[in-house]
Amino acid sequence: MSRYPQVRDAATAAQRALSSFPGLHMTPREWLHITTLMAGPTEAITREQMSAMVSAARARLREVPPIPVFIDKVRYHAEAISLGVRPAQALVPLLDAVRSATRTIIGPGEVSDGTPSSWIPHVTVAYSTAEQPTGPMISALGTAVPRREVTIDAVTLVVQWGPERRWDWEPVGTACCAGTTGK
Repeated sequence: MSRYPQVRDAATAAQRALSSFPGLHMTPREWLHITTLMAGPTEAITREQMSAMVSAARARLREVPPIPVFIDKVRYHAEAISLGVRPAQALVPLLDAVRSATRTIIGPGEVSDGTPSSWIPHVTVAYSTAEQPTGPMISALGTAVPRREVTIDAVTLVVQWGPERRWDWEPVGTACCAGTTGK
């Protein structure tokens, strides 16, 4: 998501509003993302399987047009503060393509549920590192940010080495939607 200026702007504004609160770990701009699917432990998937997953996703996404969505609602959760991506249903073809490609290569056993009914697309702007009341944060940030429209035209397979908040991530490959280059 970091390549979309609209998303970066919304996340930066939200992070600024939250910057005075202790106990929050801000998502670095370069790692803003919508988690689509978790494929399993990094060590359990070979480089060849990763390449095959990207190739399979590319083949499936050739049939999926770019998807217009918007960000406007702030979501508060005990573990994080995020910006909701809506309409969630519009992104289901992307989820289906990624899930199908992943299961084809590594099998269903290591793939998270990722069903449309359990998936809530969002961009996390801050992770909670301490228990604290939400009220003051809601007062500072509110429940919405100015609406930002974006067209999702690609997904990237990312390997996460170690704990999430260490941000030791490695992009492996990108699969683009129909008629796009993802840049």
